[in-house]
Amino acid sequence: MSEHTTPLNAAVIGAGYWGPNLARNFATAPDWRLAAVCDLNRERAATVAHASGGVDVETSVADVLAREDVDAVAIATPARTHHPIAMAALRAGKHVVVEKPLADTSERASEMVELAERTGRVLMTDHTYCYTPAVQKISELVAEDALGEILFVDSVRINLGLVQPDVDVLWDLAPHDLSILDAVLPGGLRPVGVAAHGADPLGAGKACVAYLSLPLENGAMAHVHVNWMSPTKIRQMVIGGSRRTLVWDDLNPQQRLSVYDRGVDLERQQATGDERTAATVSYRLGDTWSPALPEREALGLMVAEFAASIREARAPRTDGAAGCRVLGVLEAASASLAANGLLTGVGGVDKDMEVVA
Repeated sequence: MSEHTTPLNAAVIGAGYWGPNLARNFATAPDWRLAAVCDLNRERAATVAHASGGVDVETSVADVLAREDVDAVAIATPARTHHPIAMAALRAGKHVVVEKPLADTSERASEMVELAERTGRVLMTDHTYCYTPAVQKISELVAEDALGEILFVDSVRINLGLVQPDVDVLWDLAPHDLSILDAVLPGGLRPVGVAAHGADPLGAGKACVAYLSLPLENGAMAHVHVNWMSPTKIRQMVIGGSRRTLVWDDLNPQQRLSVYDRGVDLERQQATGDERTAATVSYRLGDTWSPALPEREALGLMVAEFAASIREARAPRTDGAAGCRVLGVLEAASASLAANGLLTGVGGVDKDMEVVA
């Protein structure tokens, strides 16, 4: 931010789990001035407001949206409330960032995107992982074709985690991986189908371990494994390209990213006459290197991107459309899970295992 640029004013709505993190980053960002923290529980809002520099405390969303000194709001409330609060904020002329998921259904998320476009306001999804230095570097490497054509993605996010009362393990953990895929894959997350398999060995009434397969347009495959029951915590993603393969180990601070110049080359040769097509397989065993990554807090980069998108009147890196794409895949995954793993399109399930557009 230029020293001559006046900071934008923000209010955080929701002082529960994620709200305090948002408030802290808005309060310390040079692009922003935190004006207020809002929560139905005044004591909880006051605690967060005090920790954020003694900003105003509000208990009414309507009062926050009526304030002329609030340019934007950050919504960190239960998912079912994202749609009504965001719609009211957009109608009040505020820019909006919403913690994941953008809404509780893709239909409601689409309504939010449409209203933001009509009102000329920025609507942003807080896909926090997309602002980590690691994911930003992965996006850069993919964009500059350092990996070549993407052939496969394997993502694992498992730990001995809290069994959520209202969502299954796919809706709890997979949004992180899906938002990362949306950020790094060329053209975003646009699978030709979705197949999900899950199990409930705990008898919790919802899937506690799940596997999500996403065939991609070029014949590639993305695979996501999520699990609440693992005694060990793993956050790892492998992205295989035609030139190089990248491994991201989020729990290894010394070497989060490793790029391997190793892989398989397959050269097909068309034989003459009655002979079959021949294939020559060769293996590349080149160097391995680890890109240097800056130590920056992802949420700090997210609120900076939010301010930049408002000032430059452009879509943010994780805009409302990105939130819709992730929600569409999650809904298709739920439909597939209910249909015992049947291949599913974003629009529904086809009993003949063809993708429904």
